[in-house]
Amino acid sequence: MRRPECDPDDVRMEDVLCDFCRRAWGESLPMVEGHQGSCICGDCLADAFRQAVLAERPDGAPERCTLCLEDRPDAGWERGGARACRRCVRQSAAVLQKDPDLGWRRPTA
Repeated sequence: MRRPECDPDDVRMEDVLCDFCRRAWGESLPMVEGHQGSCICGDCLADAFRQAVLAERPDGAPERCTLCLEDRPDAGWERGGARACRRCVRQSAAVLQKDPDLGWRRPTA
């Protein structure tokens, strides 16, 4: 997601918003990008990981994931009208944790 007033020919870091909480990407707020510019910030990802992965909720009816754009039945996480499937939460957590400069770690039980 991008700020509505951003210049599409000159997108800056602060123009990129988390699809879930709408905060701007910044040095202290890491993000992972999904398909077609969708993004989830590290704070939302930590909440999603706790609820969708660690809580091991049962799967439900298929719903569209904001990050992969697939209709997925796996128990996902929702905030701000956006949804992340369990698979995307796991993959995004792995991506953020790989970058040692970010210092982001997967939540534990």
